[in-house]
Amino acid sequence: MRFLRDASLSATVAGFVAVLVGFTSSVVIVFQAAASLGATPAQLTSWMWALGLGMGLTSAGLSLWYRQPVLTAWSTPGAALLVTAGAGRSMGEAVGAFMLCGLLIALAGATGAFRRAMDRIPQALAAALLAGVLARFAFDAFLSLRTEFTLVLCMLLAYLAGRRGWPRYAVPGVLAVGIAVAAWRGLLHLEGISWAPAMPVFTAPAFSLGGLVGIALPLFVVTMASQNLPGVAAQRAAGYDTPVSPVIAVTGLASLLLAPFGGFAFNLAAITAAICMGREAHEDPRRRYMAAVAAGGFYIAIGLLGGAVVGLIAAFPKELVLAVAGFALLGTIGSGLSVAMKDDASREAALITFLVTASGLSLFGVASAFWGVVAGGLALAVQHWRPAR
Repeated sequence: MRFLRDASLSATVAGFVAVLVGFTSSVVIVFQAAASLGATPAQLTSWMWALGLGMGLTSAGLSLWYRQPVLTAWSTPGAALLVTAGAGRSMGEAVGAFMLCGLLIALAGATGAFRRAMDRIPQALAAALLAGVLARFAFDAFLSLRTEFTLVLCMLLAYLAGRRGWPRYAVPGVLAVGIAVAAWRGLLHLEGISWAPAMPVFTAPAFSLGGLVGIALPLFVVTMASQNLPGVAAQRAAGYDTPVSPVIAVTGLASLLLAPFGGFAFNLAAITAAICMGREAHEDPRRRYMAAVAAGGFYIAIGLLGGAVVGLIAAFPKELVLAVAGFALLGTIGSGLSVAMKDDASREAALITFLVTASGLSLFGVASAFWGVVAGGLALAVQHWRPAR
């Protein structure tokens, strides 16, 4: 059976690292978004249930269907938007807006409109965009030396030794060393994990013009521009030609179906997907899809055990998560920069794309990934513009 033949330890660890990074980096924002809407503890647990199952089923299902790594995520900038936009709104009104947003995402995928927009972005700019999105994690990994020097230094040495001696298992080695050093220094706090099963809570949607204008449309825009755009760029930079339109449509349908339980917006992942698409997941690119399948399994497990999320986040020190993510992404960042800077004709525009994206610039609620493409595209247009005769 191909599924069992393609499975590997390195892919499973890559999937676990992707889930660890995905949850720990932004789940607090999701908690704040739910709190701004007046969510009860039961509803908050239901949000974890819906988000975990939504990401898990779409990631595993799409990856198995296409035999390519397709990792989905919740919309982190969308959650940040809800912290302010959700203030004063009822949970029912928010759910109605989530469903409308999911419908818009599904239509953008089904009509091919988003694919056509992505096809107009040059490969050099897409590669620079990906490198810029991931660079922040590499910066944070090395900056973590200031607060946990011993832990991060040991993980860095493990990475360098792994890349020299056993490159396929470099990241599992980094994670193992990090956990061992953290346990030795008393930085692991596993006692806070509760394994109580999560129960879904249905919230009836309430549709309103205010919810459409104040939540649904802004949530759709930031999800497409700040999440799906770099997500597709990550796939293409890694050499995968996964069909864009049906994948985007599936994430929109998942948002539409799970919105009443707290699944506010699903989209393609970029940062965590890069972990599953890199050579650390497997030397053979045709077998890396198993990393996304494994990540889907971990997401489903966390969704079913929603009560364990808070304890799981608190168990690992922040520096360990930042270091393992940053070191796991070094190869992908290097490959992206190599492709971005290869062509003299687009090098400067790609550099501008990388710098704007890596800067973390956010304007009008839209994250730097979108503005990086805008700035790079503008630079490319000016550079190659010729006046009409």
